[in-house]
Amino acid sequence: MTKLKDNVIHEYHLNRHQPDKPQLAILDLDHHIKTNASRIIKPHIHSFYQIIWFKKGRGTHFVDFKPCEVVDNTIFLVAQNQVHYFDGNTAYEGVLIHFNEAFLLKNESEMEFFLKYNLFNNPYQYPFCRVDRETESVLDEYLALMRREFEDAEQFGKEQILRNCLKSFLIQIQRKKNQSENLSDGPAGLMGEKRLQLVRFINFISENYHKGLTVSEYARLLHMSSRSLSEMTHQLLNKTPSQMIQERIILEAERMLLYSDLNINQIGYRLGFDDPSYFVKYFRKHTHTAPSEFRKSFS
Repeated sequence: MTKLKDNVIHEYHLNRHQPDKPQLAILDLDHHIKTNASRIIKPHIHSFYQIIWFKKGRGTHFVDFKPCEVVDNTIFLVAQNQVHYFDGNTAYEGVLIHFNEAFLLKNESEMEFFLKYNLFNNPYQYPFCRVDRETESVLDEYLALMRREFEDAEQFGKEQILRNCLKSFLIQIQRKKNQSENLSDGPAGLMGEKRLQLVRFINFISENYHKGLTVSEYARLLHMSSRSLSEMTHQLLNKTPSQMIQERIILEAERMLLYSDLNINQIGYRLGFDDPSYFVKYFRKHTHTAPSEFRKSFS
């Protein structure tokens, strides 16, 4: 894991632009925390995806500026560009799994799409999952298979086996989240069509939040009416589509205020605001604080 730049928030990479090197890594959590203690307690981001499995230990983990309780067998799913950091506790035991997006997604099947955008990129679900002993045993089996494959000198099919094990590992976590969050509907135990459409909407927002698209334009991307989109988001999240778009803009503004060296005017332009003063008003309206004050609070 290498550091690229010395910004307000550091960004870390896993063999970026080095396809001949492993795009997946499995690390011991206890060793990682003690080796990188001074860095991981500071807000940072990755260009890769991270699974943090706290097998033992109690404390707090912070994801996108929100504190989340850590207890035994808590698994955090941190997407690329999410701001997160550890507390100062060094008494954790567990596992870290790092992987680049291209490693998991080859054809972006419906299942791969769902795992990427629901498990890792859904701001309306908890960024963690607590697993029971039965699920722990299953996940340990997949970890053992991946570690064994790493140690095997045989190269034929190695990446495919590792990818399949990782995908199975994530599916098991999604199953557990479905149970804990009462999301049992849907084809083949996945999700209902409405929930899949919601995940697609969240994805479209992530891709287009800076373009100023209207709700009706998002609805057209989803091949549905604005009314149907509004009914869906209200039913599943009790939010309007406009609220979801606003929340994504604010989240990205908060990230950029902290992990970039851009000034406030530049951030406003990046987020699609032609008038920087309007961006300041918009940010204050939705967060009750000015962008400059928010940035200072984390400096």
